[in-house]
Formats: sequence, structure tokens, C-alpha cells
Amino acid sequence: MTSVTLDIAQDVALLTADLLDIPSVSGAEQAIADAVESALRALPGLAVFRDGDAIVARSELGLAERVILAGHLDTVPLPTTAGARGTVPSSWDGEPGEGTLWGRGATDMKGGVAVQLALAAALFGADDGAALPTRDVTFVFYDHEEVEAEKSGLGRLARTSPELLAGDFAILLEPTDGTVEGGCNGTLRVEATTAGEAAHSARAWMGKNAIHAAAPILARLAEYEPATVEVDGLHYRESLNAVKINGGTAGNVIPDRCTVEINYRFAPDKTLDEAEAHVRVLLEGFDVVRTDGASGARPGLTHPAAAAFVAVVGREPKPKYGWTDVARFSELGVPAVNFGPGDALLAHKDDERVAAEDVRECFRALRDWLSASPIVP
Repeated sequence: MTSVTLDIAQDVALLTADLLDIPSVSGAEQAIADAVESALRALPGLAVFRDGDAIVARSELGLAERVILAGHLDTVPLPTTAGARGTVPSSWDGEPGEGTLWGRGATDMKGGVAVQLALAAALFGADDGAALPTRDVTFVFYDHEEVEAEKSGLGRLARTSPELLAGDFAILLEPTDGTVEGGCNGTLRVEATTAGEAAHSARAWMGKNAIHAAAPILARLAEYEPATVEVDGLHYRESLNAVKINGGTAGNVIPDRCTVEINYRFAPDKTLDEAEAHVRVLLEGFDVVRTDGASGARPGLTHPAAAAFVAVVGREPKPKYGWTDVARFSELGVPAVNFGPGDALLAHKDDERVAAEDVRECFRALRDWLSASPIVP
């Protein structure tokens, strides 16, 4: 495998393009992890640790407050549509570093990773003109975010090296269009199954159709009215939907089994068990099995560091509707928010892109905050 050298002291938008040009679909993050590790080890102000394809770099200045900046290195698979621009290698509208940058991961979330790396260089590099941080910083880069939760590199770090994730406040650089998004909804997946009796479709009366028996499940979901729940001043919209259905074995056989996969996005006022109980009440009478789930996170905006950061950003905070890894930090007792460049609605799309100036704006906001005196409560 050919090694890649990253210049993390260059303009952050150009650095984003260099990161996009390193393919890193989930499960194939080694090349980008190697490049990130090598760049960070060249900075004298950071101690660097690696676990698989996850890298943690920490300053040790003995300052009163430690903040965590985290982002994942992997992307979803490349587009299969011919001519799609949200792919690898990246491309620019106009001159490099100006206008819009297109490519897989531009939004989710190599723009945010570029900001992390550029901050590491600006705050902890050897350049005498570097900004002076007033907070110790832990930079976390991790693998396997875009797949099953059990494979998460951040989850692995939390299990094996929780001391590396200790801090007072965390920012996950997921795309938020440069607005602070507090906390996140939780997510629950269950399967509701109906049983029937197989028969030849020419003698359907000899069997029992399990797909037809699933109709009440779909009807209840279609009639369900999701709630909007206020948590610490932010309003989280919930959703409960069938996302997959599976049943039947052949075109001439009455199906004897049908499974409906259901996804519940629930507000962070509920635990995972409470969310499951809510779904079970709605689907009473059916066989319901939890297959996956992750708790949400409360906003965390009451922490002094969060208040100081919101003031620097200068925009009204919003809730995060989708689940993000701020929930993992919340479980570790670290208040966390989402903040990063790019429109989350473009994540995973064939036309994934980010504006160069949006990446620079996020870099400037975080640099100014990390160089400012902490608010003492």
C-alpha cells in the first residue's frame, strides 16, 4: 500500500481535498489513518496513540480545561451512478481552494476532519507564530462510524482506553452548516414478525399468508403521530417508520413468515429501554425483537465551555435529529455538541459537496474559541 503524506499546515479547504482523495470506505481506513497518524506525530505539542485505525492525539499543557474534538475517517461506499461528482478523486468548481469542493466525504465528514488536523497544526505545531491554546485539546480520529455500532472505533476506544476520552466538553465535527447542534436523538431498530402456514398458491386456502398478517403492523405505523419533545430548551422531532420488509420464498408459495424492520428515532428524554417499551405498546400482539439501538444525548449546552463556544459561533443552537457519536461522549459523562462544515442533507448523496469558505469559517470559529480564555463559572 502506497503511503500518503498530508500537509496539515496548508489551507484547510485544500487539506479537505487531499483527504477526499484518500479512499476510506468503512473497513478500508488504514491508508487515511496512516496519513493522519504520521502528520500528527510530526507535531511536537501532541502525544499520539493508535488503536487499530483510530488515532488519539492529546496536548499535555496542564491547563484548567480539556476539550475533545472528534471525527470519523470512514465514508459510505462510492456512488455507482455514472458521472456522479460526489466520488473519489475530488473535484473543484473553479480554481482549487475556491468555490465548492465535490467528493465522497466532503460533507460527511472529511471537511470536519480537515478542521481538526488544521487546528492541531495551528495550535500545537512548531511554528513560532502558532496561536496559543488556552485549553488542553484531545483530537480523536476513528474508524467504522458508517456501519454497525458494534464496529465503531470510538466505541472500541471507550471500552479499551476510556482515559484517552476523558475531558470537560466535546465537539463532534459532523456537518451542521456551521451551527451548534446540541445532543442528538436516540435510535432503535426492532423486527416485528408474523407467522403463517406455507401452501401452494393455487390452493391458498390450505395455508395462512404471513405477509397479509403484517398489514396491521403497517397500518399502526402509518397512523402513528410522532411527537416533538422539548429537552433543555431544544425541540427534538421523533419518527417511527417501517424501513424494510421481508417475506416469501417463491412466486407460487404462500409465505409462512414475514418480518417488518422498524426504526424509531426518539428524543433524548428517553432511555433506550423506554423507547423499546413505547414501540412494544404500539405493536402489542406481535412478536417484537430489538436488533440494534443507541441512546440519545441531552444538549449539554449548559456547560460553561459550551456557552463560550456558542457565543463565538454567534448562531442560535439547534437540536440534532439524527443519532451521532455525541451520545457516546454523553455516556462517558462528557457533555457534547455537534459542529462542523457542510449541509447534513448532502451526506451520502451522489452530489456530496462542501463550500471551501464553510470549512474555513468552522476552522476560524474553533481556533478563536480554543485560543480564548475559558469562562470561569
